Amino acid sequence: MTGPAAPVGTGPGVTDHGVPRARVATEDRPGGTQCDDGPGEQRRDDGPARAVPSHVACVMDGNGRWAQRRSLPRTAGHQAAETTVIDIIEAARTAGVEWLSLYAFSTENWNRPGTEVDYLMRLVRRVVRKHAPLLLARGIRCRFLGVADPRIPRGLARDFDDLTTLTADNRGMTLTVAFDHGGRRDIVEAARSLIRSGTPADEVTERLFADHLPFPDTPDVDLVIRTSGEQRISNFMLWQVAYAEWVFPEVLWPDFRAPDFLACLHTYRRRDRRFGGVPPWTNGDPA
Repeated sequence: MTGPAAPVGTGPGVTDHGVPRARVATEDRPGGTQCDDGPGEQRRDDGPARAVPSHVACVMDGNGRWAQRRSLPRTAGHQAAETTVIDIIEAARTAGVEWLSLYAFSTENWNRPGTEVDYLMRLVRRVVRKHAPLLLARGIRCRFLGVADPRIPRGLARDFDDLTTLTADNRGMTLTVAFDHGGRRDIVEAARSLIRSGTPADEVTERLFADHLPFPDTPDVDLVIRTSGEQRISNFMLWQVAYAEWVFPEVLWPDFRAPDFLACLHTYRRRDRRFGGVPPWTNGDPA
């Protein structure tokens, strides 16, 4: 059983500050929806909009609230999220996103009730097995970030390894599923790796440190989408999101669909990413 799809051209949109605004239908953009620019929008007026982000990360939030609003158990929300996951993978690939990272299970999620955790383990294993042929056919390379806790069932860990091996030679979009992931843990493990390597402290650089993180070939995240309107990082890829743009659509993850995803890409394309600098001209004067 899956959640209903969000109607195209309706429902809450997103702005720079996560404030919901009505989406308006358009004919010249994929998906027919877009995010209105907020009053504080910073954008370039001297050139075309920014290209599609290379690396998009999603914090898939709102499954429990989706179920609660329907007087259903929380597990029903997790089950309904499966359709969204596949829809967003397809939307990202079609839009030209090269790297997609999905936050599926955090190190802190082990604190949830045991029955819910057990259900999630079974559900994820079923989803991985069910959709492996599709991911392979689409040319998507799959990787799993985390997966370090011994409480992860052996069968699920083996399925993760099998899917990684199956899709290793794919050259399309790279899909990273963060499962049993914690950004702080990744940073601590990288520091330990540097220490074990005997690297002198004055030789440690940001680039060298990043080389000791899991999957060091992963580029920095350009855009983070957190559904449900919550505005937290939640220990997600802390090193990689240092200069990411964030959008906070109000829609809950089980109702999040391709038009919503494309609206977030549109918002990103209108951002002016300065990375701590200033535009060439500020207040009419040279910067």
